[in-house]
Amino acid sequence: MTQSMRFFLSMVLVTASLASASFLNTAGAATAEDLNADSRQALQSLYKSHPLAETMSHNAKAVLVFPKIIKAGLVFGGSYGEGVLMKGSKVVDYYNSVGGSWGLQAGAQSYGYAVFLMTDKALKYVTETKGWEIGVGPTVVVVDEGAAKNLSSSTLKDDAYAFIFNQQGLMAGVSIEGTKISLIKR
Repeated sequence: MTQSMRFFLSMVLVTASLASASFLNTAGAATAEDLNADSRQALQSLYKSHPLAETMSHNAKAVLVFPKIIKAGLVFGGSYGEGVLMKGSKVVDYYNSVGGSWGLQAGAQSYGYAVFLMTDKALKYVTETKGWEIGVGPTVVVVDEGAAKNLSSSTLKDDAYAFIFNQQGLMAGVSIEGTKISLIKR
């Protein structure tokens, strides 16, 4: 693929992401207090369905929580949501999650995800960069049912672990690879 073709595809994806993010702004909370409450409730729901996530939270340096991501697409798609960075039970910053995609897709869905930052290196990367694209920077392991069976608090060796939860809608599959997480003012 030529460099100009890659640039063109990148621009199309960015345009689709921004258009979808604007259209799907319902994924943003009304106030900081609403986002804080939604994030705490989402974590409690995650802990009930995935006890390993709660165990990880005790050793995590921080947790990025996105309680509601909205994704929609028809060939080109985008996703958007807002979340918090928590250290312990305290919210320390606000972030958004934006993604773009293209390919055989049609429909809409919502889901949440939480990224447990297990190392100082991962936390520093998130807080000191202007934006974090998942798949670049700290290693992120997406924990599904199969991976969860092989993990314990003594085998956690990667920088970050992500759990996807509360998936609803009419699109198959969720991927956070390539998602851009950026600091926002709330």
